[in-house]
Amino acid sequence: MAENEITECFIGCAMQVHRKLGPGLLESVYEECVAYELSKTGLFVERQKALPVVYETIKLDSGYRVDLLLNRKVIIELKAVEALNEVHLAQLMTYLRLADCRLGLLVNFNVILLKQGIRRVVNNF
Repeated sequence: MAENEITECFIGCAMQVHRKLGPGLLESVYEECVAYELSKTGLFVERQKALPVVYETIKLDSGYRVDLLLNRKVIIELKAVEALNEVHLAQLMTYLRLADCRLGLLVNFNVILLKQGIRRVVNNF
């Protein structure tokens, strides 16, 4: 499945969860519910996937974790914050680079309409 198809599937599942639960909950609640919905689609979903950092000749297992990694191609970074800011974007861009992925979504569930909380991020390699 191509990256765009994966993100389309994710957005459908996320919208379903957001419609049922609404804004105002913890990020972990949305993560659990979206992962459940995604598991029903047949996508390969990895939650809290460890992402090591390689610096020159050393590998640091420093505890960075990707919220969701879908089909080993698309990174989803979930938030439940008042507003997304540039550090959230920078975080996702770093994750994309470190994981050698081309596409990610930054998703804030703390909005009235979920489409207002979704930002598509492309790693330009």
